Amino acid sequence: MRPWIRENETCCYENRLFRVLKRHNRSPLTGRSSDFYVVSTQDWVNVVALTDEGRLVLVRQYRHGSDRVTLEIPGGAVDKGEDALEAAKRELREETGYESDRWVPLGVGEPNPAIQDNRVSTFLALGAKPTAPMAPDENEELSVLTLPWDEVKAKVVSGEIRHVIVLTALYYYETWKTLHT
Repeated sequence: MRPWIRENETCCYENRLFRVLKRHNRSPLTGRSSDFYVVSTQDWVNVVALTDEGRLVLVRQYRHGSDRVTLEIPGGAVDKGEDALEAAKRELREETGYESDRWVPLGVGEPNPAIQDNRVSTFLALGAKPTAPMAPDENEELSVLTLPWDEVKAKVVSGEIRHVIVLTALYYYETWKTLHT
């Protein structure tokens, strides 16, 4: 299997969050070509923050896409010129007021490689502690809570936690935990 050959690319739409690209690609196998649409956006980060007491730091927030209040781990976009770990530290501090000096990379995934070109990096923040007031983005309204791992898993099973990228991060954490305990 080989990548398709990009014959041209144009931007169909752009805003502050993403661009929609129209790519005309040709198959190296059959020579057939077609238009494909890609949402081009920044990379993202997720943080599984664990306190010394063994509790995970979570946030509740309203999500406009699903039109509901969700329960998630902290996370967000990687800013221009920032690496993923810097972004993870910033997002944890801004969204929760927690910080950590022990960070473990858990994994990197592709949210939806069929139509998106970005990646999401997941980090574990060990010994997370509240150190400062929250400083969310102007349109973020967050509440912070901590829960033990068993309660987080129960909320996954019940469907209260159902953000797929968060579920992936929690899977990374469960795998790391299994290998390191």
